[in-house]
Amino acid sequence: MSYVDGFVLPIPKKNLAAYATFASDAGKIWLEHGAISYVECVADDVKPGKLTSFPQSVKLEEEEVVVFAWITYESREHRDRVNAKVMEDPRMQSPEMPFDGKRMIFGGFTPIVTLGATGLRAPEA
Repeated sequence: MSYVDGFVLPIPKKNLAAYATFASDAGKIWLEHGAISYVECVADDVKPGKLTSFPQSVKLEEEEVVVFAWITYESREHRDRVNAKVMEDPRMQSPEMPFDGKRMIFGGFTPIVTLGATGLRAPEA
């Protein structure tokens, strides 16, 4: 059974390019240590809701954008092993974060439905 770590975080628009570089570098480290996939997506169609929404979940400020991301693994146990290696990796020691980590939401999830292709590609620059 597979396992997914999911993340929602606010990124200052002025830091989006720096965040993309940071995320690409981090993703490569996760993949090197065994993650199956690593995906980062920037919101382009999320609006504040009446009760809840992605912007409200991270207390989005005017000059920020929401990023939704996930990492897939073979299982929760595999995730735990991969994350332990990632956290010990010297490249992950005190990286400069181009976002406010206190407003990041994250957690681990067991998929209950998986349909169709799972490969996604970032748009060409």
